[in-house]
Amino acid sequence: MIRMAGNRSTGTMLALVFVVSLALPLRMQAQLLSFPKQDLVDYTAQNPFNRLPDGRPQVPDDLIERARGLSSEEVWAVLEEKGFRNQYADGFQVLHPGKTMVGRAFTVQFMPLRSDIEDVAKAKAKDRGIPQLTNQTAIDMLQPGDVLVVDLFGKKVNGNIVGDNLFYYTMKATHGGGLVVDGSIRDLDGISEIDMPAYFRAVDPTPIGNVMLTGINVPVRIGDVTVMPGDLVVGDREGVYFVPPHLVKEVLDHADETHIHDEWTKKKFDEGKYKSSEIYGSPKDPKLVQEYKDYLKKRLDEIHRQRSSK
Repeated sequence: MIRMAGNRSTGTMLALVFVVSLALPLRMQAQLLSFPKQDLVDYTAQNPFNRLPDGRPQVPDDLIERARGLSSEEVWAVLEEKGFRNQYADGFQVLHPGKTMVGRAFTVQFMPLRSDIEDVAKAKAKDRGIPQLTNQTAIDMLQPGDVLVVDLFGKKVNGNIVGDNLFYYTMKATHGGGLVVDGSIRDLDGISEIDMPAYFRAVDPTPIGNVMLTGINVPVRIGDVTVMPGDLVVGDREGVYFVPPHLVKEVLDHADETHIHDEWTKKKFDEGKYKSSEIYGSPKDPKLVQEYKDYLKKRLDEIHRQRSSK
């Protein structure tokens, strides 16, 4: 039996969400163990986009595709400027370091097993036609474009969320979105043959156990990050960023300017006429400043025309 686990810093509040939400009438499976939809809307009120049926912000597909070209520097610059300094998690084993991971966060929370709570939860779920509360309860809710983000509180032994079969299912259900687990996986040889990004703390052969499922699409903690359902997840070979939806467009627009700045800087270095300090981080000579401004405008216009023609 999978017994399930979760978040240290927000554990008390989310355990209450867990118990209360199980007491609500079950209108659809996606509401099991989750924020009531209105609460999710309230906690992500700055979201500028449409929402998925489960209430999560729906960062548009075209912005997700643009985000595949982001670098860590480009994501961090805007987040830090806006005061979001706890949006980066690292220290993972990275399955495909050369493959960028981008998608919408589908969050799952586990906590260490406490039998009196689990017994009540299982009984209420069974009354509503849910035979078991397992990792697959959450995995079966995944949608295209999702990244499965799992708080397993760093658990290694009995802390794996998937083996190769469920990893393959996750890849098919999310259309290759990805996995971030503050816990472990197993069957690494089989998983490594599947073309989906994954970030995990450990590999261990033991099945998931001695834990209890306590939240689906609730705030979770991954490392030092509070992750909200619907955050834009961006992972590279260094680690993972979780971008609030209302900052996604600004991050991407800033990235365009950064790409152009880097492009122009390298062109000037290629000319062999300038010292690095004359060009980088920004030119000092007024003529070079104007040259850069003209180049920036030209390239931004080209990029915008290219995107609008698609």
